[in-house]
Amino acid sequence: MDFSALHRFIERRWQDDLLPVLTDYIAIPCQSPAFEPDWAERGHMQRAVTLMTDWARARLADVPGARVEVVTLPGRTPVIYIEIPGEGAAPVLIYGHLDKQPPMSGWTQGREAWTPSLEGERLYGRGGADDGYAIFAAILAIQALRDQGLAHAACTVLIEACEESGSGDLPHYVEHLAPRMGAPAVVIALDAGCGNYEQLWLTTSLRGQVAGALSVRVLEEGVHSGDASGVVASSFRIARMLLSRLEDPDSGEIVGEFHAAIPPSRRAQAHIAASALGDGLHAQLPLLPGMRPVHTDSAEVLLNRAWRPQLAITGVDGLPAVADAAAVMQPATTLKLSLRLPPTLDAHNAAVRLQTLLESEPPYGSEVAFRIDMVSQGWHAPETADWLEASLERASQAHFGAGLALIGGGGGIPFLAMLGQRFPSAQFVVTGVLGPQSNAHGPNEFLHLPTAQRITAVVARLLHDARLAPVGDAASAERARMLPLTSGVL
Repeated sequence: MDFSALHRFIERRWQDDLLPVLTDYIAIPCQSPAFEPDWAERGHMQRAVTLMTDWARARLADVPGARVEVVTLPGRTPVIYIEIPGEGAAPVLIYGHLDKQPPMSGWTQGREAWTPSLEGERLYGRGGADDGYAIFAAILAIQALRDQGLAHAACTVLIEACEESGSGDLPHYVEHLAPRMGAPAVVIALDAGCGNYEQLWLTTSLRGQVAGALSVRVLEEGVHSGDASGVVASSFRIARMLLSRLEDPDSGEIVGEFHAAIPPSRRAQAHIAASALGDGLHAQLPLLPGMRPVHTDSAEVLLNRAWRPQLAITGVDGLPAVADAAAVMQPATTLKLSLRLPPTLDAHNAAVRLQTLLESEPPYGSEVAFRIDMVSQGWHAPETADWLEASLERASQAHFGAGLALIGGGGGIPFLAMLGQRFPSAQFVVTGVLGPQSNAHGPNEFLHLPTAQRITAVVARLLHDARLAPVGDAASAERARMLPLTSGVL
């Protein structure tokens, strides 16, 4: 393999071929079903699917046996499924998604979620980095190998359309496609982050999550606060009391039953990653002047983000805007909770425990309910095979000029837990372009183009090397294939 020629080919195609179609994709407001329940009627999802499949078919037209299709099960979001023949005993499965988070407010003037803008090496707009680029990078990696006449492993590409809603439709598609998918030797997921843009980062774990709405009601209707305060406990104060059952209000530490043991190897890797990042993990966040991270030790911050449970309040109902607030005690408060869980903790059991914790013995006889909206199982990577580690290290040195780096991820990709359950012999390469300030889900999300190009080259290297990869025991793989898959939604 001529690494220099590979990178030049990819860089040129990214500029001339991928960038135009990716900007067209960013302009499509194909929000995930959780945020756009009438997605089918609006047609944005179908527009994105058509854009991607038309592009893919045109680029694979000269690849014998390649198939690009849209698979749609009744009442579910579609998936794009691509099969590309190749060598080797087992295929490589490449995963991405095309649904997007809502636009959000707070974009810098001149930038908008659905209006892509290229500023230097950054392509701004919703969905480019998270992670619309995945299908284009996967196919370009194949093209780059074929340009040099190089062999590659058989490859399947699976692009789903409800990842940002917990991947509730995905288990049904994995079941439906299992006979065609086979038992992959390697699963490549291009939906993860990177600690910086100078190295290849491999994600070793992802947290689980329980998300839901905590509602507290104390009155039939709002009343004058002068009459009610001191007589009736406010619904907001009761909500605070309930949260204190889960989270220490001073330290933010979650109660012990939601913790799990951190493997010693992951602790050691966190210290190595912290040395590479320094204060970069928190410095890349838009902190206010004077705002400090919760811990002075960067390794502990990395472990907080990857292995320790953490609570975030992501929404609130029941309170008027400050400008509209009168002297009225509101009858109810509803908080949207997002509890991130350790990768190895059983998320469904945690959801039941959390509901019990919040709903039992409601203070003052108030009406308390916790509605579970989403449960996502965490994921912990198996030990990396020697051949794969060597391939990744070579690719990182060749295309980034630095060695491979390992890091635990703070978010979740339900697909990985599903595939890890189904294919225990598979190797996993979880990487991506979501580096410092890329701000997935928030305002000013951007794709760092040089990193996307290098990741494409890394995928090409892996597809070339994976054709020689050893496979696990066929009988155990077949037994695993028959296991039922669980959904990310409870």
